[in-house]
Amino acid sequence: MNKIILNFGLLVFFISMIIFSQKGWMIEQVLLKSFIVFVVITVMFSILAIVFVKAINKTTFEKSKNSNQNLMGSNRDE
Repeated sequence: MNKIILNFGLLVFFISMIIFSQKGWMIEQVLLKSFIVFVVITVMFSILAIVFVKAINKTTFEKSKNSNQNLMGSNRDE
């Protein structure tokens, strides 16, 4: 998952370099702004991936808990 996020961030970095360089900015500005875009996108997608994985784990845990209760029964007599 981390490799996918990093690769996507690098893709955005190079695309932003192309976009910013076509505006006629100095190379230092282009690199700085592209790096900022790379960091923001990478951190944003990392947080999104962590939240997504935690939501999946929580749902899976609740489903397994419910299925265990259904197999064991709700009363002691069952």
